[in-house]
Amino acid sequence: MRKNRIYQVSMNLLLSLLLIVSFMPLHALAEESGANHFDLTVMHMNDTHAHVDKYPQMLTAIKEVRAEKDNTLLLHAGDVFSGTLYFNEFKGEADLKLMNLMDFDAMVYGNHEFDRGSSEGGHESLSKFVSGANFPLIGTNIDFSKDPFMAGLVVHPGEFVENPEGGKSYHSIVKEVGGEKIGILGLTTEDTPAISSAVQVEFLNYIKEAEKAVKQFQDAGINKIIALTHLGYDSNPAVGNDLVLAEQVAGIDIIVGGHSHTKLDEPTVVEGKEPTVIVQAGQYAEHLGKLDVTFDENGVITEYAGQLIATGDKAADPEAAEVLKEFSAQIEEKMNAESGAVALKDLPNPRQDKPGDDSVRANETELGNLVTDAMLAKAQEKFPETVIALQNGGGIRAPIQKGPITIGEIISVLPFGNDPVVVTLTGSELKEVLEHSVRLAPAENGGFLHVSGMRFKYDSTQEAGSRVLVMEVKEGDTYVPIEENKEYTITTNQFTAMGGDDYDTFRKAYAEGRVTNIGEIDWEQLMNYMIEEEYLNGKVDPVREGRIIDIARDEIVWGQVAPIEISPDETEVEIGTKVELTTATKDATIYYTLNGSEPSETNGYLYDGPIEIKHDITIKAIALKHGYLPSDVAEFSLTIKQETEEPTDPSDDDNNNDDNKGDNNAKDKDDGSDNGKNVDDQGDGSGTNDKNDNTNDPKPSTNDKNKTNDGTGGNKLPNTATQMYQFMLYGAILLIIGASIVIYRKFKTN
Repeated sequence: MRKNRIYQVSMNLLLSLLLIVSFMPLHALAEESGANHFDLTVMHMNDTHAHVDKYPQMLTAIKEVRAEKDNTLLLHAGDVFSGTLYFNEFKGEADLKLMNLMDFDAMVYGNHEFDRGSSEGGHESLSKFVSGANFPLIGTNIDFSKDPFMAGLVVHPGEFVENPEGGKSYHSIVKEVGGEKIGILGLTTEDTPAISSAVQVEFLNYIKEAEKAVKQFQDAGINKIIALTHLGYDSNPAVGNDLVLAEQVAGIDIIVGGHSHTKLDEPTVVEGKEPTVIVQAGQYAEHLGKLDVTFDENGVITEYAGQLIATGDKAADPEAAEVLKEFSAQIEEKMNAESGAVALKDLPNPRQDKPGDDSVRANETELGNLVTDAMLAKAQEKFPETVIALQNGGGIRAPIQKGPITIGEIISVLPFGNDPVVVTLTGSELKEVLEHSVRLAPAENGGFLHVSGMRFKYDSTQEAGSRVLVMEVKEGDTYVPIEENKEYTITTNQFTAMGGDDYDTFRKAYAEGRVTNIGEIDWEQLMNYMIEEEYLNGKVDPVREGRIIDIARDEIVWGQVAPIEISPDETEVEIGTKVELTTATKDATIYYTLNGSEPSETNGYLYDGPIEIKHDITIKAIALKHGYLPSDVAEFSLTIKQETEEPTDPSDDDNNNDDNKGDNNAKDKDDGSDNGKNVDDQGDGSGTNDKNDNTNDPKPSTNDKNKTNDGTGGNKLPNTATQMYQFMLYGAILLIIGASIVIYRKFKTN
């Protein structure tokens, strides 16, 4: 019994010992495994475009992540510059002060960082931004050697630098995080010279430069590599994008992207020999991207998780909010500053109470025409082949009031700061786009497209998808049919071009690389178009031209308003004659001027009845009707008929119809006109010696020595006949008096 108990106790001890011994290697393996795996959190943002007002909330989000995670990086994928008044006023200084509070680890150059390269100061603003940053900037495929402002800021071109300082520009860098070395390279779109103003800066092939940088890292034993890019997630592959980079360059573990403003709610993984994780955080500091990854001992990502943190849900960081105040007061003042443009009438932005009402989301509007005209004109500056502009009505958010237009008003019209793009579509694809645009008509639709450079008719009573009847593109001053198989270059905003509002045709074109960012901001396009001399020169007066016609609702059809006619149709009229202006186009409205200026809806008078003619005058008139091209400007010059004078007795005329060399009228016909070389007595100011020009003057000129009281301003002939009759009368009276005296004396003598 005792032996059994000893045996039982011995076995229990042995089993316990075996259990302890067997567990120890597992625990040691776990410790060894943990030592060979590395967790990293990458925070990222891109395309913030001077939306400085969101930076205090962004800083709060950053601090929260850092409090939660040990091994972190904070990266910016470019395009800090341009987009709001904060940049227009402070040229990156406001952004920089707040970004320096965030402690970035690196930033890549975006194309908009080069927007001021062709200005008087060149890249001075960029060089000040770089030198003032407490973080490094990276340009792996950028050659600054010829730029006088940037060349001195570049450190060790062509090779990476470990633990870089702020205030400098690098080819590539190595950051040490949690005892691990991480290589970071930076790539900027090669399209920058075409869409920005990168004077004296060269952009090299991004694939080749990425391959060189990756090899340098790997040769140094660095196996965790991040590409910080401003190429676009799925932008035109002919120019380059993140997907192409991941497929063609091995060894890149993470791509933190920008340029396309893509909001990737979940990371994209491109599988290869080793996976590449791609992230992008949208735009305008609306989200902080957060990517958690785990690397194995070979630097291969084994786990990942990504999310976008909405900054609008965060409280403002107090320190950042105080810094923002240094700039915001001046911006508020600037918002109320006049742009230099004047609206000659109210430009409403109507919305419907019921289907069929006037709406920016359902029919052509003056403001929609203004926006698209600006888009087309500015796109053609960089891409002259552009022939059509399209703008979604949902993106036009506010009206413009009559009078001086403030900068704030312009931004309110297009508050999203969308990037304009150009896209190539066939005529049949354009029809698909327009069918989608009017599919809900006459009800509202945020995707309803305003147009410039073209016009089209549709029938809202037909089935959706079969409504568009006619499409025409403008060529010079005329419109020609759009051909199904012909390609057309169109400008629109990036939101629409990427398939926003469910435009599948645009989405397909974008996926196929037919969309190119033109490097502008939409509201800046609009402002510049309104104020620049070559365009509107400050006078804003758009009209509805019948660019978009629903034949089911609009009685109007395309065509030009019929010519204006005048009645009576005479060039010489009596004083007080009343003339009428008419056009054969029903319900057209006529506007006219009397001072020689061009008539329009906002210049001159609205014709509402006969015009009384009191003096020589020129009437200019135009007729307008919604859906029609305006009539040609009609011009009617009317003169007052001259009074008919009694002819003189030829026997008394010593100055006419003779060859007296001392007589200026020696060769003149005896018709009251002057055909001599030295005297012009037409009274119309056409002659070099005519001082009697009273044309269009209700009163005779005070300098007219031969002025009359009838407003004609012509020269009167001397009335010699009247003088002869007066002498004859005087003679008769004298004869009668003499005869009376003779008779009186005769009677007296008798």
